[in-house]
Amino acid sequence: MSAAAAYRGHPTAEIAPGASIGKGCVIWQHCIILAGARIGESCKLAHNVFVEDGAVVGNRVTVKDNVAIYSGVEIGDDAFIGPNAVFTNVLRPRAFISRKDTFLATKVGRGATIGANATIVCGVAIGEFAMIGAGSVVIDDVSAYALVAGNPARQIGWVSRSGARLGENLICPETGERYALTAAGLAPARDGCG
Repeated sequence: MSAAAAYRGHPTAEIAPGASIGKGCVIWQHCIILAGARIGESCKLAHNVFVEDGAVVGNRVTVKDNVAIYSGVEIGDDAFIGPNAVFTNVLRPRAFISRKDTFLATKVGRGATIGANATIVCGVAIGEFAMIGAGSVVIDDVSAYALVAGNPARQIGWVSRSGARLGENLICPETGERYALTAAGLAPARDGCG
């Protein structure tokens, strides 16, 4: 199977030679993927997604409509990026000053969800399975399994791996999984106790 046949790209998608796209990906209308972009396997890129050189998208990632993933952004496996989410890569942009050497890395952890119209300011790390509320503006790191919302985004709770909001007992109401607080945030309880 040729590299071009390993994924499905809509005829209006512009995929540059030198872009790395994993097998099983589906790339919809008007997407632009630049040379040097790396996209893992089984990803879904909805219409009008832009992936710049130096951007990394993991496996099984869903990116909804109108999202630009710039150089320095790294998205972990199984993440969900909602429609119109915004990533930045420089803190003090000026059209007349090139600051490409000051791009700050942004990391989105495995299984994380970024809600529609959220803005992720460069230089932050979003923990695995964290959930960013729609319209939030993230300016600080987000702990694993944290639920954040607002402008600026603040933690308002915890979510399970399945995305259900957790109560004080830290037990997922959908799956029964138990979680425990750690120095890095929340994690599945190792001994089965919360």
